Amino acid sequence: MADQRLNRIAIVNADRCKPKECRQECKKSCPVVRTGKLCIEVSPASKIAYISEELCIGCGICVKKCPFDAIQIINLPKDLDKDTTHRYGPNTFKLHRLPVPRPGQVLGLVGTNGIGKSTALKVLAGRLKPNLGRFRNPPDWEEILTYFRGSELQDYFIRLLEDNLKPAIKPQYVDHIPKAARGTVREVLAQKDERGMMTEICCDLELNEVMDHDIGDLSGGELQRFAIAVVAVQNADIYMFDEPSSYLDVKQRIKAAQVIRSLLRPNSYVIVVEHDLSVLDYLSDFICCLYGKPGVYGVVTLPFSVREGINIFLAGFVPTENLRFRDNHLTFKIASNHQENAEEMKSYARHRYPTMSKTQGKFKLTVIEGEFTDSQIIVMLGENGTGKTTFIRMLAGHLRADEVDGGLGVEVPEFNVSYKPQKISPKYPSKVRHLLHQKIQDSYMHPQFMTDVMKPLQIEQLMNQEVVNLSGGELQRVALCLCLGKPADIYLIDEPSAYLDSEQRIVASKVIKSFILHSKKTAFVVEHDFIMATYLADKVIVYAGKPSVECTANAPEELLTGMNRFLSHLDVTLRRDTTSYRPRINKLDSTKDREQKAAGTYYYN
Repeated sequence: MADQRLNRIAIVNADRCKPKECRQECKKSCPVVRTGKLCIEVSPASKIAYISEELCIGCGICVKKCPFDAIQIINLPKDLDKDTTHRYGPNTFKLHRLPVPRPGQVLGLVGTNGIGKSTALKVLAGRLKPNLGRFRNPPDWEEILTYFRGSELQDYFIRLLEDNLKPAIKPQYVDHIPKAARGTVREVLAQKDERGMMTEICCDLELNEVMDHDIGDLSGGELQRFAIAVVAVQNADIYMFDEPSSYLDVKQRIKAAQVIRSLLRPNSYVIVVEHDLSVLDYLSDFICCLYGKPGVYGVVTLPFSVREGINIFLAGFVPTENLRFRDNHLTFKIASNHQENAEEMKSYARHRYPTMSKTQGKFKLTVIEGEFTDSQIIVMLGENGTGKTTFIRMLAGHLRADEVDGGLGVEVPEFNVSYKPQKISPKYPSKVRHLLHQKIQDSYMHPQFMTDVMKPLQIEQLMNQEVVNLSGGELQRVALCLCLGKPADIYLIDEPSAYLDSEQRIVASKVIKSFILHSKKTAFVVEHDFIMATYLADKVIVYAGKPSVECTANAPEELLTGMNRFLSHLDVTLRRDTTSYRPRINKLDSTKDREQKAAGTYYYN
């Protein structure tokens, strides 16, 4: 029976734990401390509390008593402890197992934020020595190689140690690149170019127009493409890409995926962490899922085929381990058919906006008149620089349309608008709780809004955090909550998936869809994630033309015809997965790709 007992993890959040600002309720309430044992220690010099996992009985009293929500006590099966790969220190995150890369194939990693994907990449790149959980007396490499004996990882680490493997890594946060790199795009790429492929890769990643720009002047999307190019021009053995699709539009995501796949050689490894599941599907040859509790522990599954791996992640169930890691199954089946609601739709108010144009510098956007109804989500499909945000700002009244022949600007109907911008800059000098109370007091106090929006977006966990200290994903969730909490006729939501992980994207999609449907309002959404875009869209606006020069926003049209038109511009075909109903991008020139192109059905609904 002893072998079956649970192994306990005690996590103390270093950012939240403030022993000098509380009465040390955790220590005073601990029943083990009361018996005279040092289960929880807080000395006058302590920056944070220390909890002994060996002495902890898992009662959870300290978790409930902590005023800052800084403690988590998690019970794990005892046998999982044998698989510990790395732990950063006492009461910190623990990673179990490692993904197993294979030469000549792309390994995709899928999992929520804070589950250990970046830690696994650091270990596989040789930048972090795995301590097998023994952070006080770390093992030497001989012991580590013995631990991985009999697995493909043993050969991998032997090659890595003998300097036979050179890693090249694209970091997760490309915003930090200007602090580390100086010079123009051309200078840095020329310096890194070991394969003589700089010209071709810059052409594929559309970097030619910014070659003489300083790195500090690049936009988010340009920085991302530059970071991918820096890795792709190197002659490395291990290529690692941490979230390569952030900031990129759909066309750029497909191009980046093709560049990454072009790096495959019989003896090279390619590993990709990606939250856009359709891009991950397109990129990968096999998948490892990561599950666990964010910030507490992460477990890496065995490798699966691409389809099976992503469906396991969505189902929240690992059949090989007979283990469920999520209560709900994430599916993309469209719940209701519009024909069934024909009578109800007749009662919806119809709104129109006129044909209008806007010139900004060298760029001109023409908007063709269109109409929309209540309880409808219109998704805008187009590349970066085609004017999607410009159109949204015109609808919001933040930009005035160009003057027409009579000297007057086109009158856009006055709508009560709630707008979530693309870029969110946190300037509020207090806690999330105070921000919500000030901006959306009525919604924030309403039980229905709490259930439909705040609970799924896990806003409750952020209430006591300072707004300026929130991460990108946390800011995005708060911004969505603020946008939906403001009473309006039209909700304009610009890139709601930015910074969110795969699971949060699906949750955010469901929150937006159910809120718009139940409140009988309209939403215009700009989104580059195929899965989110197709799940959300009742109608689509397709943008055509030359980005940053002259573009046209077509009138809203049905999802099927609009997606067909948009995908034909990209020369990409989509099919639906038979199990989870998620859209899957067909591999270029695959049998399915050729069949759908021949039939003209770029998108299957």
